[in-house]
Amino acid sequence: MIRRLAGVLALLLLAACTGGADDGRAGPAATSAKDEEGVIIVASGRDVTGKNGVRQQLIDEWNARQRQTGFSARLVELPGSADEQRSQLLGALQSGSADYDVVNLDVTWVPEFAAAGLIRPLPGKLVDDDVIPSVAETAWWDGKVYAAPFNSDVGLLYYRHDYLKKARVRPAELDENTTWQDLRDVIDTLDSNLEGEEKKAYDKGWTTQLDAYEGRTVNAMEAFATAVPDLDLVDEDGSYTGTVDGLTAGIAELRRRADLPYTLKDAYKSDEAASLSDFVEGRTAFLRHWPYVYPTLLRTFDDGQLKVAPLPGRAVLGGQNLAVTQGSQRARKATELIEFLTSRESEKCLLDAGFAATRTSVYEKPVRCVTDQGKPSASPTSEGDDDQGQLDEKERAHYRRNILLPALEKAVHRPRTPLYGAFTQTFMAQLGPLFGSSRPADEVLAGRLHAALRRALPR
Repeated sequence: MIRRLAGVLALLLLAACTGGADDGRAGPAATSAKDEEGVIIVASGRDVTGKNGVRQQLIDEWNARQRQTGFSARLVELPGSADEQRSQLLGALQSGSADYDVVNLDVTWVPEFAAAGLIRPLPGKLVDDDVIPSVAETAWWDGKVYAAPFNSDVGLLYYRHDYLKKARVRPAELDENTTWQDLRDVIDTLDSNLEGEEKKAYDKGWTTQLDAYEGRTVNAMEAFATAVPDLDLVDEDGSYTGTVDGLTAGIAELRRRADLPYTLKDAYKSDEAASLSDFVEGRTAFLRHWPYVYPTLLRTFDDGQLKVAPLPGRAVLGGQNLAVTQGSQRARKATELIEFLTSRESEKCLLDAGFAATRTSVYEKPVRCVTDQGKPSASPTSEGDDDQGQLDEKERAHYRRNILLPALEKAVHRPRTPLYGAFTQTFMAQLGPLFGSSRPADEVLAGRLHAALRRALPR
């Protein structure tokens, strides 16, 4: 079984033995009588809301409330891509080379870090009924809560509303009923009818992130989940359970989405930054991206140029969760910090900054941001004060309640397995020929992918 394999790997890699509670309700500090006073180190990837971004502001607010306690917190941002950050965290925690107390994990990493004994179980109250159910599922592994949802993420579809109007597309606004075939039909109309300055900049219908990194896995999983809604690639233990037929249907859908008549060729080598740049330059009418770019796009385009809609088909859930490391000497206080950072009031700050909040109440009820400033920096490139650019309060509420929240609720998970690193590397590598000059038939590619995943995720 995967759990036994992960346990053996953990021992070989000198991971610490799991400690603490037997269920998700007990705290991570059950093995420690008293915390050591001092600085709680929080390791995280780059804050996309920029220098002195919302995460740092929340840490600063917590520190202000701890002045007489002997504790404080310090945010350490790890360099590199998400894959590189994962490797850094694994290496640091396995070797004990870094004194991290809290780690901000991608939602796909939680099973791996939990199974390896690198993070502690957390109190179940941190994942209460207010947490969006799809998001709450990312906190659990093997019947225990290991990580509290911090900020969530989901794929959305951004589009040039002005392009659609000038090309006389009817209707010129997309909604939750829009399909991928509808999108292809709109692109056909744009190719035929778009004129003037917009036509000079325009190249292809849409762009996304298909380079050989996690972005390709996300896009592929969205295609697979749309083609086969009940497709499960792993079981509850993280063992591979896919079929060639299911993979074939998913590959066929991904191939349609990547067709060059509709897709910007540069998308094959694009990550989040490159695809965003192409869209901003007007080269495409549609962009699949994450919520955090919305404030920046609102400031980039004039009124009426930009719209956002749910991604057609199924969208993948992203985001980061906070966990307490097994080696922390301040586990109790670190848990208190996580409780603060994931509270309704802190989640409101994250939502105002452009992240997707993890709690339903933040979208549906008036909640005040916990920081003194009230409005954290909205994006790394924004200069304005308004957290959502040109949106008035009614438009902002509509986006949050009618587009972002439903998208999170309906989002699908990437495979949950302690061997997720092996899964995603295999998945993206085997799908690579779809974006090359010589493309094998769907059935052939599916057979290769099936065999490779069986090797990467043994039962």
